[in-house]
Amino acid sequence: MSSTTPTPQASLTERRKAETRMEIARAAAGLFVRHGLRATRAEDIAQAAGIAPRTFYRYFATKEEAVAPLYAAGAQRWVEAVRAAPAAVSVAQALEEGVRHTLTPGVGVSASSWEWVRTLLRLAAANPSLRRVWAEVCQDSERMLGEVLAQRVTRAGTATGSAATAGDDNVASAFQQRRAERESRLADPQPGLADPEPGLADPEPGLAEAEPGLVDRELRIADSGRRLADPEGRLADFEPRFASPEPRFAYAESRFAAAVASAAVRTALEGWAEGDGPAEGPGSPADLALRNLAALRNFPFAP
Repeated sequence: MSSTTPTPQASLTERRKAETRMEIARAAAGLFVRHGLRATRAEDIAQAAGIAPRTFYRYFATKEEAVAPLYAAGAQRWVEAVRAAPAAVSVAQALEEGVRHTLTPGVGVSASSWEWVRTLLRLAAANPSLRRVWAEVCQDSERMLGEVLAQRVTRAGTATGSAATAGDDNVASAFQQRRAERESRLADPQPGLADPEPGLADPEPGLAEAEPGLVDRELRIADSGRRLADPEGRLADFEPRFASPEPRFAYAESRFAAAVASAAVRTALEGWAEGDGPAEGPGSPADLALRNLAALRNFPFAP
């Protein structure tokens, strides 16, 4: 019998792997900053990190990918700071608090590290391979932020009595399950070879496999209910409806809001890196990002 619950030993192993990845990332960043990207080899990074070259390639395919954990750490702090903002504040306020927490020197990143950040962003702008790594991290961050915004809006809607019903939550859950399974099948076109006991991982296979049209059918039912309640279609009115009773609309709109907010922060960082502005105060990353978000005050991040 196998179990889907990670054991303490497995958790410890994953934590050690994450620590090793970050150690390699710091070593790579240090070499990139001191010697430049072109002059740095993967073998140099491995030596600086105190590992064998073959170990380096177990974690990263290229030297450029080695700094991805550093890019991702900042993106993760930004998303988690938005998630941790008090439920009572608006989405716009939560985004601003996330910026202050993440981009203020000494809070998110130490003051001495900001010049490293500037150099790494400049290198990403000049090198296609490193730029691709930066873009992938930004895309992942945007997706995670969209999920966080959708959760905040749903919680706010529940508090005011206008959120999705339990049935809608089930549809959203099924939709997310289907998406995860589709991604898994793309990564492993023959899952039966890797999972000899699929029933253990999927206690209710009928939801995901026996009836592949379940999600679409449930969403059509929800959509039919909306049309019965609003036969003239005035609810949509071509405006974002972030407290939409249909989870698919709330999620899509939250993704759009996340894209707008992420672009505000990303362009602030990239613009700061291009110049010689300070790490703190006027012209700093936090200042530029807050200015960008302030310009979006009228954007309907949420109702």
